[in-house]
Amino acid sequence: MKKSVVAFSTLAILSSTFVSPALASTYTVKGGDNLSKIAQKHNTTVKDLKQLNNLKSDFLKINQKLIISNSKTTSNASSVSVKKTKNTTYTIVPGDTLTRIANKHNLTLVELMKLNNLKSDRIYAGAKLIVSKSTTTTTIDLPSSSKPSNVTQTPAHSATYVVVKGDTLSKISRKTNLTVVQLKSINSLKSDLIRVGQKLKLSKSTSTAPADKNDGQVEAPSSGNKVTKVVSEAKKLIGTPYSWAGASPAGFDCSGFIYYTFKKAGYEVSRLSSSTYYDMGKKVTTPKSGDLIFFATGSNKSVVSHMGIYLGGGEFIHASTSKGVTISTTSNSYFKSKIIGYRSL
Repeated sequence: MKKSVVAFSTLAILSSTFVSPALASTYTVKGGDNLSKIAQKHNTTVKDLKQLNNLKSDFLKINQKLIISNSKTTSNASSVSVKKTKNTTYTIVPGDTLTRIANKHNLTLVELMKLNNLKSDRIYAGAKLIVSKSTTTTTIDLPSSSKPSNVTQTPAHSATYVVVKGDTLSKISRKTNLTVVQLKSINSLKSDLIRVGQKLKLSKSTSTAPADKNDGQVEAPSSGNKVTKVVSEAKKLIGTPYSWAGASPAGFDCSGFIYYTFKKAGYEVSRLSSSTYYDMGKKVTTPKSGDLIFFATGSNKSVVSHMGIYLGGGEFIHASTSKGVTISTTSNSYFKSKIIGYRSL
């Protein structure tokens, strides 16, 4: 029987727009920490951490103490925030592989391995894997005799969405009829990380309308040559060997090949699993060159496990486990019955 177990841990953090010396805090580096993890834990950025601690590189030492808030600022605190982190775990059952588990939980293999500090793909039935981490923050306004409460009310007519527990960009995109790429573009998001209570804009203001020519594709090539660019970059990689979880010319897996190719073509995309790319894309009924093609190559015919770039004329280019980056046809006896559908980013 498949099980998911949720464990909670709570961390109190003092935060405000203005932080007093009394509220300046430090953090002691632990094994497995890096600046990105520490920044996420404390609602700050890597850049701010490096500036506060005069760090010239990302290198950290265990037991090293880092300043988390700026002790030189002298204004009074306006609020106190309590941050709660929730880990969701999955119990491995016989027949599971990391690839299947990653696809089930909309993760890439690399993300799943990093979450669990795995060095290989060897897993055992009965063991537990962390499959998601989420954080909720409760903010309590502190009393102030000189200033009114600093609460911003969102107009009822504004086009915003408030993130709720269990939301992902993929789920929100389906609720709002926007693609994940459009949501990230409108809100200037650099990753897929969102927080409960976070407000997402659902449309750009009129002053930024000219930048929306590419239908939400951030820094994408112009519509006249974007398909040509994607196909051209993909074909340059023909012959590159297959590498599990690979996303560079040294070796690719299927989703790593898509990520690298679209980045080279000028798109701002995240490194995701093939099933997540399928969820975030727009459904295509009549595929054309540059669209993505998806397959269910595993035992479960409803789970996306492979993908490629459709070239037109019944051909697609993909990272094959046996041949590396190669061009195949949809009429191929192996792939023909395994096609799930087409999507565009």
